[in-house]
Amino acid sequence: MSQVKIEIDNDSGFCFGVVTAITKAEEELDNTGRLYCLGDIVHNSDEVDRLCNKGLITITHNDMSRLNNVKVLLRAHGEPPATYELANRNNIEIIDATCPVVLQLQRRIKRTYDSLNDNTQIVIYGKIGHAEVNGLVGQTQGKAIVVENIDDLQKIDFDNNIALYSQTTKSPEGFAEIVAEINRRKNPTTTFEYYDTICRQVSGRVSRLQKFASSHQLILFVSGKKSSNGKILYEQCRAVNPLTHLISNADELNPEWLQDINSIGICGATSTPRWLMEKVKEHIESILSNG
Repeated sequence: MSQVKIEIDNDSGFCFGVVTAITKAEEELDNTGRLYCLGDIVHNSDEVDRLCNKGLITITHNDMSRLNNVKVLLRAHGEPPATYELANRNNIEIIDATCPVVLQLQRRIKRTYDSLNDNTQIVIYGKIGHAEVNGLVGQTQGKAIVVENIDDLQKIDFDNNIALYSQTTKSPEGFAEIVAEINRRKNPTTTFEYYDTICRQVSGRVSRLQKFASSHQLILFVSGKKSSNGKILYEQCRAVNPLTHLISNADELNPEWLQDINSIGICGATSTPRWLMEKVKEHIESILSNG
């Protein structure tokens, strides 16, 4: 086992928005032992389970509509105005953990929407149905057009003006492709304005992560199945190191992957807790010591 190098990427793990949300949740749980959270606080089931054991109760919007006189945490992804209106009607105290980057983007989109004329379309490059995207679309009274890829651009009227924004966790490369394709298709007489609103704490991880992935023989990328950011970063790792495996936790580790390997790197998404990567390392050490 001493011959095998096992390293956890120091740049992997929670982004500051997730850290803030979890800190706020833990503070309330330490005080009262009970808190509702609208949706999974983070796209990692192991971390959700840990907080659930401390008293965090994950609810849906339908659940929230039936609650009164309680505290509800809004996670880092943010929420549309309708959620705040519902909380006000039901006398629900909001603990707002919306990421500052997301909050700023919501305000920008709302300002754009409030100042636009009728023939300008607000387009959001993002994952349809994602919590952050729902919050962004909510700033436009549901009128924004969401595009996930080039094929979705058929939803746009290229004879009308376009204002393009991006979900904060999308890749800069994907955004650049969308911008180039809209420029190619749009009517020359229309206005096209685009705003790169991708979080640089997230996108800036790619180059560092790829450097880390290429410095090891085997990469174990730890991420929850629901994490959009996790899927993107995993693919970036795999692009530079084909021996990259995506796992949710230590239980999904296949001992056969470790055969004839002398250097193992462990990394993860912005929604992956450090303790989960430590568990994977401990499991690897246990397998190697028993092998």
